[in-house]
Parts: sequence; structure tokens; C-alpha cells
Amino acid sequence: MQLETLLANIAQHSNLVDSYGATHLPIYNTATFDQKRQFPNNKNYDYSRTDNPTRNALEDIFAIAEEGAGCVCVNTGVSALALLFDTVLKTDDVILVERDCYGGTYRLLNILLEKNDIQTCYADFTNVTEVESVLQQNKIKLILCESPTNPSLKIVDLQAIAELSKKYNSLFAVDNSMATFAAQKPLVLGADFSLFSATKFISGHGSVVAGAIVAKSEYWAERLNYFSNANGRAQSPFDVFLVSLGLPTLVYRMKTQEQSAIQLSEFLNSLPEVLEVKFPGLPSHPQYELAKRQMEIIPAVLTITLSSAEKAEQLIRNTKLFGEKVSFGTSDSRLEIPSKMSHATYSDEDLKKIGLTHATVRISVGLENVNDLIADIQQALKVETIKCV
Repeated sequence: MQLETLLANIAQHSNLVDSYGATHLPIYNTATFDQKRQFPNNKNYDYSRTDNPTRNALEDIFAIAEEGAGCVCVNTGVSALALLFDTVLKTDDVILVERDCYGGTYRLLNILLEKNDIQTCYADFTNVTEVESVLQQNKIKLILCESPTNPSLKIVDLQAIAELSKKYNSLFAVDNSMATFAAQKPLVLGADFSLFSATKFISGHGSVVAGAIVAKSEYWAERLNYFSNANGRAQSPFDVFLVSLGLPTLVYRMKTQEQSAIQLSEFLNSLPEVLEVKFPGLPSHPQYELAKRQMEIIPAVLTITLSSAEKAEQLIRNTKLFGEKVSFGTSDSRLEIPSKMSHATYSDEDLKKIGLTHATVRISVGLENVNDLIADIQQALKVETIKCV
């Protein structure tokens, strides 16, 4: 079954049993369930923190879409990361992470180091030799990366890293927030876990924060469910419903946004104020061929470096169609300076290591007409004149 078909009618394709034949996920917004009134021979529900029909239906769909053994839906993308760490790691374990990681991941890793003595090693995952060198010198329990990375938009060869993880007996997890299962399937490429923030492309509307994690094996799927129930990370039924509304249009939204991002990137490349454009959908990107081979769709997120921090601020201040907002992947276009927002926890030294400056702007391309977006950036970057009195 093609992904578009699966997502077009998620109530039908999940294991949800609804006596009224709902064509979309009904919201079971209840804390508890009456044991005496449930259908015979069906899953027995007792408490929504443990299991809920609405949430379980979305978990079914995500597990099918990612080709995994099971899924847990949680209340945020960071919760999915925290659940992974709670389930897999113990004191004194060592984790290997792509140097260019989401600011929230970086912050969480620092907390783990401080509270639980979880050690973190960093490497450039586009350099497989460097990754193997770290694996040779350390007993790594978990390898974690994003691809594309956020915000430098590097593409990691997931199959190559997966092979190394097996060679050195490490677990491998991929943060699939930007690509989503519409673009790539990390579990098929050899990863043990695929996790994502459903806040972004998957829900697409910017109306809910949500996360999920899918495990390749039954063993880890059961462990994730156990820890999710134990520490109360489960997503609420209403938030599950909000996420589900974006699924039927996911593939079509991302394909439309990809085309707009290509056009916008080509335009930005022509501007003298823009020193660099990073977008994996451009042939100039160093991992362009890998991106085309590994992903069905290139996510509509690009990063530009302007001639100065002042120019970056001017772009942010003067655009009318681009909101200054964190996150990405929604139907509205948005800008942010990562050093001030999503990566504000990074020091200047750490920003430099991943190729960011205070003149770097991340752009998430929405569903507006791309010509309107181009015109908006044109007017925003006009030289401002100072009136003399």
C-alpha cells in the first residue's frame, strides 16, 4: 500500500474498533474505562495514561508508515527524545551524537550529563571515518543523529551509520522530524529507532505540539510502552486528533513545499546580500546526490548566511509574509535566527563548530505562492535610507 493511500483514511487502516463506523479518528477523551461495558474479545482498556483507543490508532498508523514493530505517541518531540534516553540509557553510558543537532537535544544531553553521568561524544556524521574512530575508542550505547540536520542541513548516510552501529554493537536512533516518513524511512535503512516531532510537517498546521517514537523490534517497542506509561509521557486524545488532521495531506503538502523551496533557494542564490544558501535540493549542496537517493522528498527548510548580522535582522524585521517563529514544517512560511532562538543554548564557540553565525537565518517554506514569498524578501532586503533633517 502506498503511503498516500494509508494516510487518506487512517481510521480504516488502524486497528481502531468503533461501533459507529467513524471515518476519522473519534476522540476518546476519557480518563478511565468501564470494564463491564467494553466489547468482548477486544483490547481491554482501563486508564488513558496506559492505553487509549484514539492514541493507539495513531500509533498503529505511525508504525505502519515507518515499517516498525510498534510506536509510542508522546506530548512533544523532546519527550520522544527523553523517552528514548529513559528507556535505553543508564548511568555512565556513552552516547554518540551528530555535532549539528537540534538545540533542545543539546540542552537535554547537557542535563543528562549533569544529573545522570551520561557521557556524550560528538562527531561529524557526514565523515564516516570520524564516526568509526569514535566507536573504536569508546563503548557507545546509543548513536543519534538527524538527517537533514537542523539547521545546517547536512545529509547523513543513514545506511552507512546503521552498518557501523551493528559492527560495534550500538543502538542507532534517527530524529526524523524534518524528513518524516513521507521522505525517508530510517528503520528500513537499518536504524533501531525513528523518532520525530509531529509538531512540524506531520501535523502541518502549527496547532499542536506532539512527538512519537517507532521501534524496529518488538522488544524495544514493548520497553518504550512500559517507560511511557511509567513516567506519564502519553499524548492526550485531543492532541492526537489534531495531529491526525494533517496526515491525509502530508505527502502533497511536502511535495508542493519542496518545489517552492527550490525556486526560493535559486532566487536567494542570486542576491548579493546572501553569501551562502544551504538546501539539499540544490545541486550545489555537498550531499545532493545522497539526498536524492535517500529521500523521496526534500523537506522545505533552507539556511542562508547574509553579509552581516545587521542584514539578517533587517530581513527578519521587514518581511511581511514570514513570521519570526521557532519550529518549521507548517503551512505558513517562517524565519528565525538560530543563534537567538532554536539554538540559543549554544555558545559562540559551539555555533562556529556547526557552521552558524549571527548572520545565519533558517527559512521554513510554507504553502504560500512562491512568487509572493520572493517579492516579500526582495522588498525586505532593500537598502534602508536615513533621512537627514
